[in-house]
Amino acid sequence: MSSNGNSARILQFMAPEERHQFGIETPYQRLAWQMQDILGDGGILKEVIHAGEGPPIPLNASVSIHFSGFLEYSDVPFETTSNQKHPRMMKLGRDVTLYGLELGLLTMKKGEFSRFLFKPRYAYGDIGCPPHIPPLATVLYEVQVLDFFDSAQVDEFMDLTTEEQNAVPLSTLLTVVDTQRNFGNLCFNKKRYEDAKERYQQAVSLLQYREAVNEEEKKHLEEVKLTFLLNLSATYLKLEKPHKALSYGQKALVINPENTKALFRCGQACLEINDYEKAQDYLTLAQSKKPFDPDINTLLKKLALCYKEYLDKEKEMCSKMFSGFKPKSECEK
Repeated sequence: MSSNGNSARILQFMAPEERHQFGIETPYQRLAWQMQDILGDGGILKEVIHAGEGPPIPLNASVSIHFSGFLEYSDVPFETTSNQKHPRMMKLGRDVTLYGLELGLLTMKKGEFSRFLFKPRYAYGDIGCPPHIPPLATVLYEVQVLDFFDSAQVDEFMDLTTEEQNAVPLSTLLTVVDTQRNFGNLCFNKKRYEDAKERYQQAVSLLQYREAVNEEEKKHLEEVKLTFLLNLSATYLKLEKPHKALSYGQKALVINPENTKALFRCGQACLEINDYEKAQDYLTLAQSKKPFDPDINTLLKKLALCYKEYLDKEKEMCSKMFSGFKPKSECEK
């Protein structure tokens, strides 16, 4: 690419005022004509490529986004999340460090894909970020919002003391733990099991320390807690920590001894730690409640194969141990 005898490489390192002096209109300047000035000072320009749905991202939300940042005259991003199948959730005001990007996100909706031009004061400033970002660089960001959660209420609630948490209405607590559940489920589905575990454990702690005012409220809290215990058991299985998975499955059974999912999780965990007899007990009881459940029946078949293989190995080992012993003849007695 060339303009007025200057190569694209030279233009990249020319200051904006120098390009203006030579009457050169850069690609970003041309792009700016079709973009919206979202602040009114020309510092952040936006072009919506694909509109999103629902309300815009609120302050203090946690967001999951794909983004790529480009310098002018470069087709290769200096940073990108395109290599991540499931980018991590980022908390606005904490994890999103580029000021312009944070302000831009507040104008976006779920599912939206947009381009932004950030002037230096909203990007990397007068100094840039050597060696990748030159001084006074205007940068282009392509951003796609995958999902977001308004976690402001959760953050505020977690900052309260235990006494203050117990003083709020039960409906507020249930809204907070429901947000944690949705957040945890999103992380679980994206295979970010450590993040999911953290959300589920926070919810269990909140429910555990809540002082119920009557038996009805206590029963309701236990029912909600049961869901999180089952989720934690499943999460620890994914984290390959079957003993922890068994522990949370057993805690779920304390609340509801007839719960099929809890029995199934305990059976899974026991199978993972090679406790075949306990696995058989849990899974047989689960099957008695749901005889045609494909997951339970499949796991029982797997258990049978594993147990047979275990017994065969034990038999082979015993055979080898005693193969060296021969009965004494009469003359040796």
